[in-house]
Amino acid sequence: MNARVAQEIRTGRLELLPLCVEHAEEMAAVLSDPALHTFVGGAPDTPRGLRSRYRRLAAGSPDPDVSWLNWVVRLRAESCLTGTVQATVRPAEAGPLAEIAWVVGTPWQGRGIAGEAARALVGWLGRQQVHTVIAHIHPEHRASAAVATAAGLAPTAHRHEGEIRWQRGEGGPEGPVSH
Repeated sequence: MNARVAQEIRTGRLELLPLCVEHAEEMAAVLSDPALHTFVGGAPDTPRGLRSRYRRLAAGSPDPDVSWLNWVVRLRAESCLTGTVQATVRPAEAGPLAEIAWVVGTPWQGRGIAGEAARALVGWLGRQQVHTVIAHIHPEHRASAAVATAAGLAPTAHRHEGEIRWQRGEGGPEGPVSH
């Protein structure tokens, strides 16, 4: 598999900027609300903890067949970071598969930022020849389900650690369920 590298992605309102260690301080504030961990567990990272995490992410996956792609989401009109999107791309039977995730800080939620960023990410992945995209979402997390829908993913019958697999594209027998 060819290693993929995060590139800047622009939308009408947003810039998805490749993650770097220098984003840790601002992102610690963006992600400081414990409510952001309601469905995923854990607690907000400190700036120091995020710097360490961002260093590991920037170093890339130890598996040469896997690409870790991470962006911060910048709202141009307010000139501030508002969240992150990420994709882990790995080989699969039907071609490269990306597992994506997103988070938007509490002050910026409800403004369509996560949906816009996720759509941009899925579009960028398609241009990188990654046509199967999945996300795992807690069954009670309606906001994330709405983001996944906006990004073109649909729920499947597959469950992983209590979460529903949402998917776009070909992915084998666990593909999307029809409604």
